[in-house]
Parts: sequence; structure tokens; C-alpha cells
Amino acid sequence: MTLYEQTRPAASDMPVYVNLALVSMVWGGTWVAGRFLAGGLSPMFAASLRFLLASVALLVFLRLARIPLARPTRRQWLHLAVLGFFGIFLYNLCFFYGLQYINASRASLIVSLNPAVIGLASWLLFKERLGRMKVLGIAICIGGAGTVIVSRNPQWLAASPDAWIGDLLILGCVLGWGVYSLCARSLNQSLGPVQTVTFSILLGTSMLWTLAAMRGEVDWAALASLGAAQWGSLIYLGVFGSALAYIGYYDGLRKIGATRSGVFIALNPLTAVIFGALLLGERLTPAMCAGGAMVLAGIYLCNKPFASARKRRIL
Repeated sequence: MTLYEQTRPAASDMPVYVNLALVSMVWGGTWVAGRFLAGGLSPMFAASLRFLLASVALLVFLRLARIPLARPTRRQWLHLAVLGFFGIFLYNLCFFYGLQYINASRASLIVSLNPAVIGLASWLLFKERLGRMKVLGIAICIGGAGTVIVSRNPQWLAASPDAWIGDLLILGCVLGWGVYSLCARSLNQSLGPVQTVTFSILLGTSMLWTLAAMRGEVDWAALASLGAAQWGSLIYLGVFGSALAYIGYYDGLRKIGATRSGVFIALNPLTAVIFGALLLGERLTPAMCAGGAMVLAGIYLCNKPFASARKRRIL
């Protein structure tokens, strides 16, 4: 892949920042949607349906936009299968089974390590510049996300005897998302974000449905018994939380790189507690607000230009 140096003013990045902030807000809402859906479907069946809806939404979008499906090469198909396996299949497998051993707050705390893992991997594997301000920004983001999560209820982080199994599984989520974020560089350039997301989700969805069928978790009767709120949650998870949000995230990766895009993930727990307060009547505490301010400060530091014009490596 060819790398080239380009200088552009910071103002041109503002639409990218807004896009990534909206993506994180949508992902924060998925926790609330998941709460509405919990208990109605088995976790693996719910994940399979979520990404089936995402697949349909992406194909409909391509049709309405009159964008023909690309014809990936054999090498690109292999690359897309890797993305589908790690970013869709493995992530959901580790997440849903990990939650059988630990609660969502403890899992969220581990998932909040994503920006640090992405930044470190970008530096080690792709020589992406990781200056002191970026490192400080990532650290503040993680601290802020942790403050938001822990302040909700510290007792939720208590460990059970088998918690280490859940911790390892949720670390698998971090690994899967890191691969999904970092290994799409060449595909984002050759196929574009929409095609890359579409094919990776289609492949990941087929893997999820195969496993759900093998485990006997495909329950059409349970699906038919869902109420309006649960159907709305499922549609939100599939169309907005998967199809549109994944495209927005990949577009951000293509434009400003993995490290600077990854820190926006720290907004997820903040938006989750805000939506929880608005829709579920959960309480906002001063500690949550302080943690949210830390997240915003960390994102600012990680993306702040320290010169009026700077050279940036476009990946």
C-alpha cells in the first residue's frame, strides 16, 4: 500500500469528528436497546438477527444508491473473511459468552481498553506516529470511561470465581475489534468503506447463523412473540448500530487513521449512561459527569493539531 504525506488544515477534519461522535452515540444507544431486547431471544440468535438486518439494510442502501456490488479478487475475499471473522463473528461470540461470567459493567470496563490497544498496535505494526499528546489523550479517555462505568455501581464490578473466564472472553472482543479496525486499510482504499463493511458483515453474519443453527438457538417462535419495543430495539441494533455505524466508523478510519478514530470509542459508555438516564430513568451522578469531561478532553488532546499546518500520514 502506498503511503503519502499530505498537509491540510485542522478545520477539514471537523466533519470526520462529528461523524465519529455520532457513531459513538449510536453505539452507546445499543446498550439500551440490548436492555429492551434482553430475555426475549437467546444471545446468539439475537446477534444473528441483528447482523441479518444489517446485511439487508446495506444491500438495500446499495440498491437505492445504485451502487453495484464490487467483485473482490480472491485475495480480497480472504481479507474480507478475516474482517468478518474477527470483527463480527469472534467479537459477538466472545461478548455474549463473556457476559455469562461477568456483568455488563465489568465487560464495558475491559472493552474501554480498545483505544489503547488500537493505538499501540498502529504504532508497532504500521509505524503510525504516537506522540506524547496522543498517549496522554488515550490515557485520559480510558480513565474517563472507567470513571463513568465504575461510578454507575462499583458493586457491579465484583468478581465471581469464574470471572477470569469472562475477562479473557471480553479481552477477545478487544482483540477482534482491534483486528477489524487495523486490517481494513488496503480494502478501505480499494473497495471503499461501504463495500468493505457490506462484505465483511455478510460473511460474519453467515458465520453467526451457522453457529446458532449448530447450537439449536434458532427459535422462530420466540421471534414471533417479540413486542413492539423489542422489535424496535432489534431494528435499531441492526440498521443503525451495525450497518450505518460501521460505515461511519470505517470512513473515519480511512480519513484520519485508526488511533485518532479509536479514541472516539471512549464515548460509548458516556452516551450509554445518558441514554439510560433519558430512556430508563437511571441516575446521572457527578462522577459520571466528571468521567464524561475526561473522555472529551482525551479525545481533544488525541486529535488536537499543535501547529497550524501539519504533515499527516494518510493510510
